[in-house]
Amino acid sequence: MKRWLPAAACAVLGLGLVACGCVGAKDEKKGDVYTDAKEAGPDFAVQGEYVGQAGKDKYGAQVVARGDGKFEILFLKGGLPGDGYDGMTWTHADAATDGGKTAFKGSEWKRESQTHDQKGPIIVPATDWTGAIADGKLTGTTKDGETFSLKQVVRESTTLGAKAPSGATVLFDGTNADQWDGGKLVEGNLLQAGVKSKKKFGSCTFHLEFRLPFMPKARDQGRANSGVYVQDRWEIQVLDSFGLTGASNECGGIYQEFKPVVNMCYPPLSWQTYDVDFTAAKYDGDKQVEPAVITVKHNGVVIHDHVKLDQGPTGGGQKESAEPGPIQLQNHGNPLVYRNIWLVAGNTKKE
Repeated sequence: MKRWLPAAACAVLGLGLVACGCVGAKDEKKGDVYTDAKEAGPDFAVQGEYVGQAGKDKYGAQVVARGDGKFEILFLKGGLPGDGYDGMTWTHADAATDGGKTAFKGSEWKRESQTHDQKGPIIVPATDWTGAIADGKLTGTTKDGETFSLKQVVRESTTLGAKAPSGATVLFDGTNADQWDGGKLVEGNLLQAGVKSKKKFGSCTFHLEFRLPFMPKARDQGRANSGVYVQDRWEIQVLDSFGLTGASNECGGIYQEFKPVVNMCYPPLSWQTYDVDFTAAKYDGDKQVEPAVITVKHNGVVIHDHVKLDQGPTGGGQKESAEPGPIQLQNHGNPLVYRNIWLVAGNTKKE
């Protein structure tokens, strides 16, 4: 289970959503870019996750900001991803803010499967949902005429703030960036993307935390792009994929190779976690006899479970060999930051 707090409480306490240090900026190609919730404007307050009841059923909702007062909403029967949603059916709605009121109308969709080879959504005959978002609540009427009321929440990963165990290599604790080639501190105690660890690793378990900027007008791979390269060979994608279906080039995907079994991406400016168990490939001389294997948790939920990395390195990754490799935190020009990075060398999990 995730640790949840009402969004209003988080705003008061400075938890989850509030990221301090930088103000909003504008890039002509990417639109508005924010690293501070206090500067992010009214759309940021509306976007996010909501939970409540629709008739007798529990629902989650993800409200995705698209810029200039426009939003997309996914209503998820059963709850939010990783907490009740079955990954199969959702209601999609378009919303817009006019005169201080954010209103929406939507239709039911259905996905064929929730596996690595899923084909994506297929539409079910349209049936209207209508309603509005105001004061941290999402209310309205379902296709069957049932009323619903969902309250905005902020989830925290169950591994957020995880402490390095005895014997771990601490790669970043906020005091300096000495463990990284190209390392640079930003906002006082955060690590800027675009670095490689000076040390190289074979089999290992590691933890890191990252924060996506709020880029409501950006789209696709331009929306808070980075990546965590294991051994500088396989990329675990980092992207603002909040509200998307969970493809291999979205957050948590082994880039262009394996899709996450569930899209656990939180809204932008929330701190998120990756916890990775990696077993290096085995070699007999220069011949690989067993591929590398990886298990990944995103925000405390398993999204890849003992996946064999048998399709070769990510494009741009280093060639496979018996040699260890560094961790790379890729830079794609977005103000994405990392913190609390530590690693335990060796096999720590049974495969």
